[in-house]
Amino acid sequence: MLHAEPGEGGFVVRIRVLVVDDHRIFAESLAAALAAEPDVDVFAAGSGPAALRCLERAAGEGRRYDVLLVDADLGGNLPGTRPAVPVREGNEEGLVDGISLVAGVRTAQPAVRIVVLAEKDDPRRAALALQAGASGWVAKDCSLSRLLTVIRGVLRDETHLPPALLTGVLKELTAARRHRTESERLVESLTPREREVLRCMVAGLGRKAVAERLFLSPHTVRTHMQNVLGKLGVHSTLAAVALARRAGVGPVDLGTAGRIVPEETTNSA
Repeated sequence: MLHAEPGEGGFVVRIRVLVVDDHRIFAESLAAALAAEPDVDVFAAGSGPAALRCLERAAGEGRRYDVLLVDADLGGNLPGTRPAVPVREGNEEGLVDGISLVAGVRTAQPAVRIVVLAEKDDPRRAALALQAGASGWVAKDCSLSRLLTVIRGVLRDETHLPPALLTGVLKELTAARRHRTESERLVESLTPREREVLRCMVAGLGRKAVAERLFLSPHTVRTHMQNVLGKLGVHSTLAAVALARRAGVGPVDLGTAGRIVPEETTNSA
């Protein structure tokens, strides 16, 4: 939400920007450059946890941020390898990577537009950022005028990518969509009971825990797990979980006590 404040000749619409980068000199330099613009209010955060706290505090005060500029290499972790998770107050370990932060913010505050700042062009990572909810991917060494164009553009619901990345990103997104469709088809081949077992696997439960949760014998669970791997065409639990996530299969709710409610009525064991 843009903010209108009194100014010379009437009201001035101001853009609130949060720079999230763990390289302090870069973050402060960029913030200072943006702050020179008459219609931009800019702040900086040095980690994912700090950014989440800034967003929460601003929302509580009724002064939400309009645009986040997020370092693609935030925290020095590989993007897309860890889902966004809630961060406890005071945690400054930087456990939220750039792509995960994008996904978390888009879920918590969908009105915020996010632009990823990258050291180099990478079609795969740019595609991951867009899938997570980013509206733009910009090189860190781009001009200030280019960055301002992107900031203002994403607020008009535009998506911005460097021209050199466009073809590669489209290929990555097409491949991801194809893989998701295939994964969904494979998951649909499972019985309701096998899908229950798969959801338990996605939640990280072992055979014994699955057996206790579903009131089945460990031997029966072992058989179901083998059937799941066979139907999905994979050879390990990790591969099955990765395929399940591509198909949109979420983990079973570990906070729910007692037996899982099956997706469909079934009399099979």
